[in-house]
Amino acid sequence: MADEALRRTDELLTELIELVETARAVPMSVSCVLPRERMLDLLDEVREVLPPEVDEARTVVARRDTLIRDAYETAATTRDRAVAEADTVLADATHRAEAVVADAEAQAHEIGVAARDEHARLVSSTAVHQAAAQAAQALREDAEAYQRQIAADAQSYDAHVRENADRYAHDARAEAERYATKLTADAEDYAERTLDELSAVLGRAAQTAEQGRSSLAARRAADWTSRPRDERRGPDASAGAADEQRGWSSISA
Repeated sequence: MADEALRRTDELLTELIELVETARAVPMSVSCVLPRERMLDLLDEVREVLPPEVDEARTVVARRDTLIRDAYETAATTRDRAVAEADTVLADATHRAEAVVADAEAQAHEIGVAARDEHARLVSSTAVHQAAAQAAQALREDAEAYQRQIAADAQSYDAHVRENADRYAHDARAEAERYATKLTADAEDYAERTLDELSAVLGRAAQTAEQGRSSLAARRAADWTSRPRDERRGPDASAGAADEQRGWSSISA
């Protein structure tokens, strides 16, 4: 399909050049009279048959900024989600630690109440009261130690999750930039190849036009020299003057 479009472009350019070469010259000037509608039609056809890959290359280059922006937004969203998950885990761990402490305090309170009841019943038995107090103190210390351990584990997990989220965001951003760079290079290479092919086609068209111009000039010269001398200087001269007068009249109109 691309070869057919290039051939059609070559034909249209050749026709344009022939129109310019064979156009009627304006007397006493280097200008010429051209059929405007035909020239515009040919130019429109040239525009339609140009390879679509040129517009596709422009579209790929234009999409580069969109790809980079999407990659940045994806990385930011991933990091925010990871931070939110870490906050949720930390809140859950804190809630569990508070529940454990509350249970321990309730048990200590129950033991204390039981110890007081036992102390009231056995006033003389101080060993029971001391054992209950020691047991309550031990439970309280265990609960506080467990709470500190839970808080430390939650903070460590939060730091680990945040570090992984930052690393993932950095890797995603770097990968997006590498992909955008490669995509830009591929698009530029593709556009350059397309323009080189179009330049080659135009060069061949110009060469064909130059050959046609030379052939036309040779054919006209041969036709002119083959006429008798009196024809070249006789009625043709009058006809040429009349044609020139009509040309000036058409230009004035």
